[in-house]
Amino acid sequence: MTHAGADTPAVPVLPSGPDPLVARDRGLLWHPYAPLDGDAPYAVHGAHGTSLHLAAQDGTTFEAVDAMSSWWSAIHGYRHPALDRALLEQAGRFSHVMFGGLTHEPAVHLAEQLVALTPDGLDHVFFADSGSVAVEVALKLAVQYQLGLGRPRRTRFLALRGGYHGDTFAAMGVCDPVDGMHAAFPSLIAEQLFLPRPPAARLAGGQLVSDPEAVEAWIGALETMVAQYGDELAAIIVEPVLQGAGGMHIYAPECLAAARRVADDFGLLLIVDEIATGFGRTGKLFASHWAGIVPDIMCVGKALTGGYLTLAAMLCSARVATVVTNSPLRALLHGPTFMANPLACAVASASLDLLCASGWQGQVDGIERGLAVGLAPARELEAVREVRVLGAVGVVELFGAVDVPAVTLAALECGVWIRPFRNLIYTMPPFVSTAADVADIGAGICAAVARVHG
Repeated sequence: MTHAGADTPAVPVLPSGPDPLVARDRGLLWHPYAPLDGDAPYAVHGAHGTSLHLAAQDGTTFEAVDAMSSWWSAIHGYRHPALDRALLEQAGRFSHVMFGGLTHEPAVHLAEQLVALTPDGLDHVFFADSGSVAVEVALKLAVQYQLGLGRPRRTRFLALRGGYHGDTFAAMGVCDPVDGMHAAFPSLIAEQLFLPRPPAARLAGGQLVSDPEAVEAWIGALETMVAQYGDELAAIIVEPVLQGAGGMHIYAPECLAAARRVADDFGLLLIVDEIATGFGRTGKLFASHWAGIVPDIMCVGKALTGGYLTLAAMLCSARVATVVTNSPLRALLHGPTFMANPLACAVASASLDLLCASGWQGQVDGIERGLAVGLAPARELEAVREVRVLGAVGVVELFGAVDVPAVTLAALECGVWIRPFRNLIYTMPPFVSTAADVADIGAGICAAVARVHG
């Protein structure tokens, strides 16, 4: 697709014969969770709207719908004229200044927007380099808050099995310690407490419904654990309603509401990691809205800049900020070199303007309906355990592990870019995806699973 008002996209120059870029990459660059001599990556030679122009190692070329939104960030697609313009205009003023002792319009304006958009009561903003760093800052803030109240023993966190919060050290500590991706570092990660994965929920009539008895049992486990360990805990940290990289697990909002109540009862903070779920992805502007709760601390990222630049933010309540400000430390003890980078802040502001002006709710609702129809045939395949859809998220879960290279190639041959993991083939399309794009994604995923796994 082409964005309204966009310049005609340049025609990408695609290789004829084996792609030299792929050959230059192999053995030189690490890719996420992949060995240096692993499967060859696909080279990107152009991107516009919802389309990627790719080439394989052997020179085979593909034009594919990006069903991943570049890991859930490019919600407005590629080369959006409003985001391109914001980037170029800010570069014409200044690209970066340190944030120590200085401020600038892009940072202040973006902070004002975030306070206005997020749940009422989140009044203070800290800008970070990435989602993982935002989680680090949130954890630090929770400990500083408890220290400011004279509770120096409260330095641990209660997290969820199946959770994922990033790859830096404190963030790794609150990821699933058994089925997560960080089992290689047990002696280097602080030991935290974990509740079982919350009971699954499914979308029915616009509501998330689950087994009431399972929810009640889970809440009982939450209450028991916090009663036992509350004097050691600084905060509870969760991905609200949708656990992302830990398994694309949709869970009961009642569990999130219970976490809010129990945190209040025992003097803990509630941290919600909305890095993947924020800005409309689950069908609510923030996934916290499914439970009608306001956290003490919220982390946002990914879609914040529309996929243009790395930027994340941590927001907190005035109550939390006041305790830290009045403590002997006074400052929140973190300060990245590229904190509040002006280019990133300017593009993020433009991205939020687009989100609010473009009718995101209608876009996401349309994607949800399209994925529900398009992925339904996968339920008939013997290899498929479950198909689930929530907002602009669609998941096909297999009984066994996905043959990632084979399924990726099969989907590409259907004109769809996906990146499966473990036993999951999933999609989080750009919000600007057309009905035809979404139909292609559903058909491509179903065809790829059928071809490779039957």
